Amino acid sequence: MSTFHAAAKLMRASVHILRGWWTIRRQFPKLTRAEREARVQQWAQRMLVLMGIRLEVQGTPPAHGPVLLVCNHLSWLDILAIHAARHVRFVSKSGVRQWPVIGALSDGAGSLYIERERRRDALRVVHHMAEALRDGDLIAVFPEGTTSDGQGLLPFHANLLQAAIASGAPVQPMALRFTDAASGRNSQAPRYIGDDNLFVSLWQTLKARPLLAIVRFGEPQQSAGRDRRVWAETLHADVLTLRNENRTPSDGQKKAPRRAL
Repeated sequence: MSTFHAAAKLMRASVHILRGWWTIRRQFPKLTRAEREARVQQWAQRMLVLMGIRLEVQGTPPAHGPVLLVCNHLSWLDILAIHAARHVRFVSKSGVRQWPVIGALSDGAGSLYIERERRRDALRVVHHMAEALRDGDLIAVFPEGTTSDGQGLLPFHANLLQAAIASGAPVQPMALRFTDAASGRNSQAPRYIGDDNLFVSLWQTLKARPLLAIVRFGEPQQSAGRDRRVWAETLHADVLTLRNENRTPSDGQKKAPRRAL
């Protein structure tokens, strides 16, 4: 992909971000909760299109809450892909709220925030998550706690699962992959781990050949009688299986029913 085409995509995406910010500031106060959620999902779907990324949804997203979704974490692009597949409320690091424009978009999407530097803050977040789940929300977490390179899966932290256990909400595993749309091979373009720079990762994504974002949903699991640490290990295995089964035809694997955007 030429630098010119990447720059053109960046300009269109920037305009779309500003439109989203304006919509949240001016229109969201007048909209119902369902209307806001629909706007967020439509905005995310359009953003993927502007960035040259096709979305493929495999499995069945939750039709309604309460559900706690757990997913592997690869990139800043994860949130866009998941929002485009199904609007959810994310649990994000508190620093995101301070980012210019992006913080407002995150607030508008209904994010909950955790201060990772404060170990006891997890208790506060679990309390708010449990309340939101009792209200029928869909909440998504990345139990690895940070991004990985996609080759493996980091251990899952069990703390946030307590919100599902306390509220009686089911947990649904899901998995993400980003692939080269033509070859079906995993793409490292959206990579964002360790010391990677966000803007470099964004530019690499824009310069890459067309990408396919695959979001695969597993089956919901009931929370009654669960031990959160044992459950975290089970969900880790489930997400790993979903990710490894998450193949395109070029990988020679049979695919689950899907819908594409």
